[in-house]
Amino acid sequence: MTFLTNTLIVIVSIIAMEGFAWLAHRYIMHGWGWGWHRSHHEPTEGIFEVNDLYAVVFGVFAMGLFIIGSLYWAPLWYIALGITIYGLLYGFVHDGLVHQRWPFRYFPKDGYLRRLVVAHKLHHALQSRDGCVSFGFLYAPDPRKLKARLRASRSE
Repeated sequence: MTFLTNTLIVIVSIIAMEGFAWLAHRYIMHGWGWGWHRSHHEPTEGIFEVNDLYAVVFGVFAMGLFIIGSLYWAPLWYIALGITIYGLLYGFVHDGLVHQRWPFRYFPKDGYLRRLVVAHKLHHALQSRDGCVSFGFLYAPDPRKLKARLRASRSE
């Protein structure tokens, strides 16, 4: 395969992961997987929370794709690379920037990074699994629309 094809596979995999992450966050983490994810919506002490097990599961899945891709079908290796890059971006944006799980504090004053932070903070406006908004990690809807949806759901 060519460099261009491999690069395209990686880029498409990163984009597809945002869709997968949205679906997993909305329907698994806020659904039958709430038992693990609840820890992320409650105050926690220490470095880790039970919710971090999701990263382990996705990491094991990516490692499996790396192995299968290197042994049997190369495109799977590039898909695994896209998943891994997405995971690194997720870690930077979600764990680092939004939840400040790194040793220094930074809050963006404007631009898209600020929009990501505000959208995810609105996701955490509720500690329950129901009624939350903004399930993506690298795509953030307009915070004004999210606030309106939160107000509407609270008045129902």
